Amino acid sequence: MKILVIGENGQLGKSIKNVIGKKQLNDTFIFVVRDQLDLSNNHSIANYFKSHRFDVIVNCAAYTSVDKAELEIEAADKINHLAVKQIAEIANHHKTKLIHISTDYVFDGESDNPYSESDKTNPINVYGKTKLAGEQAIFLAMPNNAIIIRTSWVYSEFGNNFVDTILRLGNEQEELNIVCDQLGSPTYANDLAIAILQIINNEKFYSFNTRTQIFHYSNKGSCSWYAFAKEVVELASIDCALKTITTENYKTIAMRPKNTLMNKDKISKTFGLEIYDWKKSLQDCLDKIASNTI
Repeated sequence: MKILVIGENGQLGKSIKNVIGKKQLNDTFIFVVRDQLDLSNNHSIANYFKSHRFDVIVNCAAYTSVDKAELEIEAADKINHLAVKQIAEIANHHKTKLIHISTDYVFDGESDNPYSESDKTNPINVYGKTKLAGEQAIFLAMPNNAIIIRTSWVYSEFGNNFVDTILRLGNEQEELNIVCDQLGSPTYANDLAIAILQIINNEKFYSFNTRTQIFHYSNKGSCSWYAFAKEVVELASIDCALKTITTENYKTIAMRPKNTLMNKDKISKTFGLEIYDWKKSLQDCLDKIASNTI
């Protein structure tokens, strides 16, 4: 199979590339960056696919700056919605399978229970709204042959994420204030990368004309941002005091949902995936950072 991965320089793109580099795979993977395929430019998208054909497209790229999206609504919508719509239409026309990565932020966070794939969406910020619009565009353009994977709190050994920030600030400052009343589940990008590769090679995904579906994926278990940070500093043996702060007292441009814990039973049962506890995966990530085996 010939597989395109959009978003080579993102955490998930780098993780997929890292995983396949350690495996003997018969598939051909093509990774593209913005210079080759600019999701903010519909002409760039159209021109790229005029001369390239694939069996599977994995779209890892997104406009992910939650606060900045409130100020750059059009830019966020171009990448998270309009580009996704165009790619889905192209994939449908070429009979190409599509895996698209979405977010837990399509929910408002008001539920007391883990969200299932069929639960009502109600995003409370621009980022979540544009990602939901992207999901809806896929269903319209591709009633079959696509899957949408909603994930949450993604981190990796490749930097520019919550774990990286806590490691850096924890070594620079004596005390950090961390939000304690937003709940969810971290996702180690390496685990999600492995899951995506397993899905691609699963006959339930690759059999043609299967209906387009949504799946939830993150690591097992739940925590607050404070508990997540506490685990990071303890495992990394960082001498930094952590103080709790509520969402109300931690002002951000964009609103954040309070509880986006997601139920992962569907993806686990459908594709036979083993989902690891978030603390185990965090330890694996920190071990790689400490040993420089990225």
